[in-house]
Amino acid sequence: MRKPEQELADIKSMMEQSTRFLSLSGLSGILIGTYALISSAIAYYWIYYPDYPVGVSMSEVYGNGNLASLMYLGLGVLGISIATSWWLSRQKSKHNSLQLWTAPSRRFLQALFVPVLAGGLFCIAIIHEGMLAQAFPAMLLFYGAGLLHASSFTLDNLKFLGYGQIILGVINAFLPDWGLLLWAMGFGIFHIIYGSLIYNRYDR
Repeated sequence: MRKPEQELADIKSMMEQSTRFLSLSGLSGILIGTYALISSAIAYYWIYYPDYPVGVSMSEVYGNGNLASLMYLGLGVLGISIATSWWLSRQKSKHNSLQLWTAPSRRFLQALFVPVLAGGLFCIAIIHEGMLAQAFPAMLLFYGAGLLHASSFTLDNLKFLGYGQIILGVINAFLPDWGLLLWAMGFGIFHIIYGSLIYNRYDR
């Protein structure tokens, strides 16, 4: 005979599966953070190395003709990150005998990508106007807002990653020439920490 606490746990699990997207992979967070750190190192080389330290005005990017390369690098990292997240979430869903494409997953994606898409278009606009330094805090702020909104439809822990991105975005708004370093911290280090915590708690 099953114990009452086991039945309650099963009921709670079924309710969560019907309202929340539970197939987020911690490993994807670790890999996305790694991609971000690698791309940050490449961007540092293009922008600053060997003549300038981090913190020098990013207007040098325009003079060095690196803007197009940076945009292609960013789009490449974004594409690889989305593909990695999708594939690992699919594998996790199969392992846990869950459906990947459900109403909660659709709500999660909508909550995440509406702010992120709006932020992406906004960043393209301000970069077009020659304000690259302002694009870094905008990316952090819009992404943080998307994570915070999407956390209502998945693991609650995601909101802490969102808060972290927003805090870094605000700091970056006051220190615009430190954008690359803060971007690497938010998209790189914070993702790796978050992914490691989720992996150890839910994926193993």
